[in-house]
Amino acid sequence: MNATVLCVGKLREKWQQAGCEEYLKRLSRYGKYQIVAVDDARDPVKPSPALLRAAMEQEGEALLKHIRQTDYVVCLCVQAGAPDSLEWAEMTGRWAAGGRRVVLVIGGSNGLSDAVLARADEKVSFSRLTFPHGLMRVILLEQLYRAERIRAGEKYHK
Repeated sequence: MNATVLCVGKLREKWQQAGCEEYLKRLSRYGKYQIVAVDDARDPVKPSPALLRAAMEQEGEALLKHIRQTDYVVCLCVQAGAPDSLEWAEMTGRWAAGGRRVVLVIGGSNGLSDAVLARADEKVSFSRLTFPHGLMRVILLEQLYRAERIRAGEKYHK
């Protein structure tokens, strides 16, 4: 599969950077995977709901600039259904077979804007828990790698 992980913010922890690099290296035998990060909006000192929504919308506009009209967009969203590993592998296989570039979107600390969610072709959750953005990138790449192995009929840890 060819996919772009589109996310908000820079990785600040070296272990997160190393994890992403490792899984991108492992994924390279299955397709072209890349990470594109947009700047995160700074949270206001005294955040009101309106200011937080404005920051989220600013991030959303930046994310949307990297999404093509022909892309198949999958937003990571807590409110969506959470597949197991075999279901995830089936989903990613369906996306790959669709022939479109797949863009998986990870939002900022305040979530994804309504405009980004409206652009999604599909939404998926990995958990109802909240994860730090850098860790979520590593988790997503690991799960993409696991799905590729499952689809290739290779051994994977259950």
